[in-house]
Amino acid sequence: MLELKNVSKAFNKGTVNENVVFSDLNFTLNEGDFVSVIGSNGAGKSTLLNLIAGVFSVDGGQLLLDGNDITKLPEHKRARFIGRVFQDPMMGTAPSMTIEENMAVAYARSDHYSLRWGINPQTRDMFRERLSYLGLALEDRLSTKVELLSGGQRQAMTLLIATMSNPRLLLLDEHTAALDPATVRLINDLTERIINEQHITTLMVTHNLEHAIKMGNRLIMMDRGSIVLDIKDDEKRSLTIEQLLDMFEQAAHEKFSDDRVILQ
Repeated sequence: MLELKNVSKAFNKGTVNENVVFSDLNFTLNEGDFVSVIGSNGAGKSTLLNLIAGVFSVDGGQLLLDGNDITKLPEHKRARFIGRVFQDPMMGTAPSMTIEENMAVAYARSDHYSLRWGINPQTRDMFRERLSYLGLALEDRLSTKVELLSGGQRQAMTLLIATMSNPRLLLLDEHTAALDPATVRLINDLTERIINEQHITTLMVTHNLEHAIKMGNRLIMMDRGSIVLDIKDDEKRSLTIEQLLDMFEQAAHEKFSDDRVILQ
């Protein structure tokens, strides 16, 4: 359902600081895939998500979603069918707005999308129902500003908002990296529940190798702008961290190096 064909991307082109991130990258994401993306420093993980979301434009190649060419589609138009959750919980919401105001804006990203949004008793009841799903008692705090929530509450809100419009694709950009271990477990459980129940095709960048192995049905490892490993289903579920690191070393002919990686 998502295809990157011969994609290239470089920054600071034509200067002494030119950085070629991708050169002729090809990647296919199947309907219903939940893919963990890991890689060494500078592998291109976040750039990959930014190209798909439309934050960066590609220098060459094509991006196809459901067979439609979205290569030149701007970011704000892709947001109608691509949801995203960032490492910083504040990036996916408007902190100075209330919970229900944030949800109302997200709800406007529907098939009847417009620049007008509002809140009526029916939508407010729907917001309460969706918030109760989180199990964080936020359904009783609709008028609370998002900036007053804890980090875990904000990230749960961001995840809910990113999936309210039933996106075709969900991008998770290290979405638990800034949280404490107990909150990480809560957000990961919530992530898997929402993705499985709504059948959302998902790409998740993570530095936690244990999460990468346990979550989803597919794991890709990147190195220097290339996909060096693509592990699926039963093979992925039976992996150990040691085996994964050995596989990377054999594929990339070097040891895995990332000063932010979390083994377990």
